Formats: sequence, structure tokens, C-alpha cells
Amino acid sequence: MKLQVKFSLYNAVTKIAIILLLGAAILFSLEKLAYNQLDNRLIKKKNKIIKNLTNSEIDSLLNKQESFTDYNILKEEFIVLTDIPDNQKDSSAIVYTERREIEGDIEVYRILNYKFSYHTNWYNLEIGETMTTLQSIKNSIRFYMLVVLVIALLITLVADYAFSNFLLKPFYLIIDKKINKVDDPLHYNYQNIPTSTDDFNILDNSVNTLMRKINTLFALEKQFIANVSHELLTPISILSTRFENMLNTAEIPIEHENKIYASIKTLNRLKVIINSLLLISKVENNQYLKTEEIDLRQELTDIYEDLEDRIADKSIDYQIDLRDNYQFTGNKALMHTLLMNVVNNAIKYNREGGKIMITGQLKDQKYLLVISDSGLGMSKELVENAFDRFKRGNTEENGFGLGLAIVQSIASFHKIEIQIESVEKEGTNVSITF
Repeated sequence: MKLQVKFSLYNAVTKIAIILLLGAAILFSLEKLAYNQLDNRLIKKKNKIIKNLTNSEIDSLLNKQESFTDYNILKEEFIVLTDIPDNQKDSSAIVYTERREIEGDIEVYRILNYKFSYHTNWYNLEIGETMTTLQSIKNSIRFYMLVVLVIALLITLVADYAFSNFLLKPFYLIIDKKINKVDDPLHYNYQNIPTSTDDFNILDNSVNTLMRKINTLFALEKQFIANVSHELLTPISILSTRFENMLNTAEIPIEHENKIYASIKTLNRLKVIINSLLLISKVENNQYLKTEEIDLRQELTDIYEDLEDRIADKSIDYQIDLRDNYQFTGNKALMHTLLMNVVNNAIKYNREGGKIMITGQLKDQKYLLVISDSGLGMSKELVENAFDRFKRGNTEENGFGLGLAIVQSIASFHKIEIQIESVEKEGTNVSITF
């Protein structure tokens, strides 16, 4: 899981927990707040009635048959004034909830009861408001509070994700430019990624330090291979010449002659290996130019002419079907070597009377060349190690497995992708994407 996703999940969980706690606290206190609000309204109405009370108002309320005020036909509130005995004392207003029947309808009311004296007479004032309104207010408040909390949560999550994305952008740039896109340590860019985060600066500098060490070791390895290869070619040539001179000696025993031939064959094989290593070293050190125009169809035709005798010896059905003629700029000799090695493997590991099919077409603005054979095929493990040096696809054959290593080096040099698909005893497909 990415660090950015973890940050976002952590922020989301913490914010949801905080919002749930706040929401629960608000919901539990909502009823008390609503009751307080309603009680304050009743007290204000009581104070207003007492302040504006006159004899005519008292007579009107006492003589009125109905207890509802004129402006409220929905029976949401009532005002009742009654006479009480004169032996009362001033009392504070009492607020309570009670069911009342008003004109045949029973409703739950919040009622304020207040006893007071006016001109030596005592009266009992009751002001009531229905609880239906209160419940409606509470439901509305709950709904809008829930909407506000959800909107606030979504806004904070989006803001956190955007901020974490902005904060981690240098980290992903370091991973992308300093690790993922590095094909050759010799062309590594040591310029630091701009960032104000100290942790990312430390990471960037650490990667640069590591790449300097890798670059040094990589260059030493290439130089070592080149130097050793050059040094070995001279004694091999001397030994080959001496063995050839020995063969020209008169009356040499037949058993000695066979051993000399075997030694010459071994030296030639060793020379091929050294030349292959030199080729790989030169390719990886960019010692070749890519300035020639290469016609893919012409290259495959030339390779067929070179290998025509071997194809005929195994009675192989060799077909080329290039739907589009593809040309590109590169090194002609290296590309010839790449295609020669792939086609040569298709012949070498094919069966008698087998088939080799070469197809090519433009696909998604790339040119896809597929070389298929009906040969021995390879196991999954061998396919995974096909491009490793000194490993072969067929262990029963003699050799040292540098052909596909050369192919991979030339392909990387030309920015070409190569993929191998193979099934044992069915054949192999080599896909080359230009």
C-alpha cells in the first residue's frame, strides 16, 4: 500500500472518529438545547404578557370560552388565565411537559405555569406550546447537522489527499527518475530533485551516493572484461598458430593429430566467447554509432541468404510475412547480429521438417516483429534466465550461452524491447518491439 494512501486512510479514520464523537455529543445535547430554547420562549412570552397586562386583558382572558390565541388555529400554543385564592405567595415560573385536551384533541405540550398577583387579586397563568413543533425542529437540526458533517468530512478528505499528493510528489520523482528510469549507471543524472522536505533530501543524496558506487563498480567490470578479452586473444592466436604448425609436421602420430585438432577446436570456441564478450562490452560502453538507415525487410532477406543451406539441411519451412515495410536509424552491423542470433537459434533448436514464421506489423505506433519456430521450446525457468550470460535454453547442446546476452545488449542499445514466450516441445516465439 502506498504511503499516500496510508496517510489518507489515517486522516480519514481519525476525522471520522472525531466527527462521530462530536456528532454523538451534539445529538445527545440537542434535546436539552431544544428544551432550553422552548423554555426561554415561554418565559419571554410570560414576561411580555405580565408587562402589558391590563384589567381589560384580564377580563378578556377570564371571560373567553376558548383558550387559544386568535392567531393560532393549528392549536400549536395556548394561553390560560384563571383566578386562584388570595392566600398565595409569589412563585417562580415552573415549566413541565404534559398532555392536554384542547377542543377534543390531545396533544403533548410544554407548559409554563406562573402564579402572580395583580391589583390584590391572584391569578394562575399557563402558557403552552405543542411538542410537535419541537420534534420537527430537532429532526431538521439533526438532518442538516448530518449533511454539514458529511460535507465537511468529504472536503477534509479531498484536501488531505491533495496535500499528501503535493507533499509526496518529490518522493515519487526520486523513485521514478533516480531508480525506475535508470537503464545505464553511466548516464545517471545526479542533479537533486527540488524539495523542501529534509527527509526527501536525505533519500535523494543517499540514492546518488549509492549510484556513484554502482557506477564505479560497473565501469570497472566493463573495463576488466575488455582488458582481459584483449589480453587473452594474443595467447590464443599464438597457440592456434603453433598447433597448426604441429599438424604440418611430417609423420605425426594419428592420436596426436586428433588431440591437436581437439585443442584447436577448443581454442576457436574460446576465441568466439572472447569476441562475444568484447562485443557486449563495446555495446554497453556505447562504442558504436547509430547513424545508418536500416531496412528490416532487407536485413531478414540477407539473413535468409546466409542461412539458406542450414535451413535446407533440416527441411525447415521458412516464411516471412511483413505487412508493413519498416525502416529506422541504428547500427546496421549490430542489428544484423541481433536478428542473425535469433533466427539462428530458431534453426538450431528446431526439429527436422519444422517451421519458422517471421511476421511484422505496425501496432499502437510501434513495429512488432515476431519470430516463431516449432522447435524444442524452453521451460518457464529457462525463459526467465534466457538473457543471462553463460546460460542456455537447451542444456543438452554444447556452448556457453552468450547469444541471447548479445541480443539483449544490442536491443537495449537501440531501445528495443524483446520478449520470449516458449512451451516445451511446442516451440518458441521471440517478440521484438521497435
